[in-house]
Amino acid sequence: MSFLPAAVLLIAIAWFCGSLPFGYLMGKWHGIDIRKHGSGNIGATNVLRVLGKKAGIPVFALDMLKGLLPVLLVSWSSWLNGAEANTVGLVEVLCAAAAVLGHSFTFWLGFKGGKGVATSAGALIGLAPWALVVALVVWLVIFYTTRYVALASVVSAISLPVAMAVIMTIDERWNLVLLGLGIVLGVLVVVRHRSNLQRLLQGKENRFEKKNKKEKP
Repeated sequence: MSFLPAAVLLIAIAWFCGSLPFGYLMGKWHGIDIRKHGSGNIGATNVLRVLGKKAGIPVFALDMLKGLLPVLLVSWSSWLNGAEANTVGLVEVLCAAAAVLGHSFTFWLGFKGGKGVATSAGALIGLAPWALVVALVVWLVIFYTTRYVALASVVSAISLPVAMAVIMTIDERWNLVLLGLGIVLGVLVVVRHRSNLQRLLQGKENRFEKKNKKEKP
């Protein structure tokens, strides 16, 4: 297979994987439409709030895999054999972006999907693991300090491209395409959390509390 058709196919696979609405499907498995409960979002956080850990953790893991597997597929497949390393890296970044966009705007649900945090994290495991570690530490600090998942997600998303830039400076190896992805993912996460930010400013955002039992819809 020549390069261009192979690249387009890989990006299409990434987009399709990202579009799979695991949170919605988990809700249906439990007999509810997750979009009508909690925050109304199909992401892992809302599933965790409404249905508990036994539903939320698998959804989080699956949403992460939606970002990781398309990136790994680029390296694992032989479709891009002979392409330059920089070109393969570009396809990996495009696949990561396609997976996150597929998740955030899934065509299965009228282009209304999740907020992209878990899927972005999965993609970054394959592309920028150390920057992801920094963002994760930031997320944990903000979350355990405030108990606001949305605030933790937004601050960690902002920290991601900053961490990338610092790491690239230390390594003296700049990858502007990857840095661009970090900026795009950060902006996307912030934009997708704009309603949460409005509620935070109004003092109406719910803090995350431990849930011991499944909420009855």
